[in-house]
Amino acid sequence: MANAWKKYKSNKLTTPKLLFLLTSTSLILLTFFYLTAPPTPFFNPTSPIHPFNYTNTPQPHPIIANQVEGLKHPFIYSLSDFGSLPDKPHKNIVRMLKGKLFRRPDISVTVQDLLDKMRAEGRTGAFVDVGANVGMATFAAAVMGFRVYAFEPVLENLQSVCNGIYFNRVGDLVRLFEAATSDRLGNITFHKLVGRLDNSAVSAAGAKLAFKSNEEVELQVRSVLLDLVIPETERVLLLKIDVQGWEYHVLKGAKKLLSRKKGEAPYLIYEEDERLLQASNSSSTEIRKFLGGLGYTHCVQKGTDAHCTK
Repeated sequence: MANAWKKYKSNKLTTPKLLFLLTSTSLILLTFFYLTAPPTPFFNPTSPIHPFNYTNTPQPHPIIANQVEGLKHPFIYSLSDFGSLPDKPHKNIVRMLKGKLFRRPDISVTVQDLLDKMRAEGRTGAFVDVGANVGMATFAAAVMGFRVYAFEPVLENLQSVCNGIYFNRVGDLVRLFEAATSDRLGNITFHKLVGRLDNSAVSAAGAKLAFKSNEEVELQVRSVLLDLVIPETERVLLLKIDVQGWEYHVLKGAKKLLSRKKGEAPYLIYEEDERLLQASNSSSTEIRKFLGGLGYTHCVQKGTDAHCTK
């Protein structure tokens, strides 16, 4: 009985040294799982529209595609307009026949320069391309490894973007949406110019402003708001908008995205052509006032584009 009662010994599992080791190990594991976890879902599950299935789109033919000249990060894109064959072919077709690459688009240079700078600062995130056309800005970002949300309502242009997704091997980086972007959800009338698909617009006057002699075709296209498509958890580094005068409506549909605080709000590039804006019943003054109310107080004009930051 003398050994029946022994002095209680403290449980070694609760010693300060062991608790420290357990806590440290837990923090290391949590950090590991955080760093190796899958990135932000590349799609908003509550979005009113699903990405365009580029693997099932009808294949256009013939295909005229080439690499772009003079870029730090080169890419390939295909033409959706061939010009007036055979008398007045597209300028890039003439370049190909002379053994030259496609001419370097200004927007491609701008996008790559900005994203290179952001990457050097250690910033990561996505690029949003509104009015993607044939993908000259989309692929400029995608070949650098950035995620891209691209919006384009014209089927011929969509087919060219699909070609470029294949050519540049960026199917895992580009989410393509067959839609116009605006400040309301539904359908809107879109005006497509035959032979000048880069000038198609919501406004009939805007579409024909520079090419009055081209045939105009009306079509109904889907309209979405950026705020309903871009996930709230997606960090957007750069937002580019080129929609032939419909920019104000696109911006109003992205109010939540643009309201993010400084350092998290995207760098904004939008076309600011007063003639096109007026054709869509808006103005540069109206846009600047709207953006100023969201904190975009630093805007500079570069050609026909405005570059805005907080």
